[in-house]
Amino acid sequence: MADTWNTDTGEAVYRSRDAVKNLKEELVVGWQEKLFSQYEMELFQNEAACQTPLDCQYHTEVNALNKAKGRRNKRIFTYTDHDRYTQYLAFHQMVGCSPTFLAERMASLTHRRSDRRTVDCSIPKSKIINWEPTEEFVKSSRVVNNAMQTMHIMGDLGPPGRLGVRENECLLITIKTDGIGTIIVKPDFNKGKEPYRIVTEGEKREVWCLTVENVSTALKADEKHREQMMYKDLYVRHKDYLNSLVGQDFEMPPVGVLRYMVNGEIVSAKGFEYDNLYIHFFMELPNNWSSLSSQSLSGVTQICQTKTLGKENVAFFSYPFSFEAFYMCEKESEVPQWPVLYFKVLSVDFWQRYRTEGYGYLLFPAIPGKHIVTCHTWRPLQTGTVSALKRFFIGGSPELEDQSYVRIPGTFKGERLSRFGFHTETTGSVTFNLHCIQQARVFVDATMLKKRRQKFFDQLGGFSQQGAVCTILEAFQRARRRMQEARESLPRDLISATSQLQNESSA
Repeated sequence: MADTWNTDTGEAVYRSRDAVKNLKEELVVGWQEKLFSQYEMELFQNEAACQTPLDCQYHTEVNALNKAKGRRNKRIFTYTDHDRYTQYLAFHQMVGCSPTFLAERMASLTHRRSDRRTVDCSIPKSKIINWEPTEEFVKSSRVVNNAMQTMHIMGDLGPPGRLGVRENECLLITIKTDGIGTIIVKPDFNKGKEPYRIVTEGEKREVWCLTVENVSTALKADEKHREQMMYKDLYVRHKDYLNSLVGQDFEMPPVGVLRYMVNGEIVSAKGFEYDNLYIHFFMELPNNWSSLSSQSLSGVTQICQTKTLGKENVAFFSYPFSFEAFYMCEKESEVPQWPVLYFKVLSVDFWQRYRTEGYGYLLFPAIPGKHIVTCHTWRPLQTGTVSALKRFFIGGSPELEDQSYVRIPGTFKGERLSRFGFHTETTGSVTFNLHCIQQARVFVDATMLKKRRQKFFDQLGGFSQQGAVCTILEAFQRARRRMQEARESLPRDLISATSQLQNESSA
């Protein structure tokens, strides 16, 4: 189309060999109407090139067009749903070359399989056909797989006098319909936006603008209202159908039992001495707590290399874990204890030298919701140069025989736990992301929520007392922050004068 244009990006000047009337082509194309391209006109003239009955039909139509006035289209042509080009056209557009014999056959196979009904892989082959389906089976096993018809509108973007070259064919619009009113148009209508740009290959990179408009007759007000009501009724029926599948009864724990669920994540670890970190962890259930036999109470993360973030070396694990336990109180006067997660941070290097980097623990929150907790760690320290050299050269370091010694062990029955003479060294920290859920039968009744929850906590043994203490501490912290903010907002002269008065009065 264009020989040269100005290099100025603000304005382009073209010189064209074509008259303006030759650049414009307007056609009205019906659904699945076949318009032959120049390449197909030359191909189907030869009867030897016909391989299928459809090719023979196209051979007859091309001969009829040649005997008549010729084809009414020049650059615009179509591929219908039955054309073999339609089946691998997307593959051809993607790789930019002619498909091989195998690709053509596989595309044909995929096209045939798309019309078939899918079968659930979990159903045994001997029971694929249910000769006496029930109404519930029909509702739950119904698969919607409507056959789609496809039509491609193409454009021959070659220069005048060189039409019919396959490399110059370009896909303009793809239209699909399932026969029940659903129409898929790709690309979408412009809707007032800028036209799509198509740049041809070759030495002269021509730019074509494509505008897709919807010229269908707009719906009337009553028809649009009727359609909206139909969709609304459809959504209501679909919602009722989903509710019928889910049901109204949820799995509930027994009376007087608290169900505690945690979906957690070991987010990251930072501040440790060596690289290639991993974490071994396990949960400890206090008295009156139980879990399912299938519940895993321990785990180990993947080995993670650290990444420099600011002044810290951070290892991002993003390791998920889940935990579920049940609490039943036997004595009303007993204060409940929450489960604890003990963890151990280790490192391994290229020579398979393992080192203990730190111990820590996480007390699961007593309040449901989302919690982000950072736990600091420490490791046992053996004084002397020999221990440090051993840790550096051959790995290994002092370890705890009982990992619950990080906290007060659950087996400890004394009044005081002495750690006199035990040397430790502060190491790094580990960040957890927790989502906690509590479930009990007494939480269901929303009208009696406060009264029954208080009674339930009392039955569980001191939950309400613990909640009251936490509420008082939170109120104290809020009051303290407000006093600090008020003090910072006061002038410094007034603060210094007040402090002098307090010193004089104390003297």
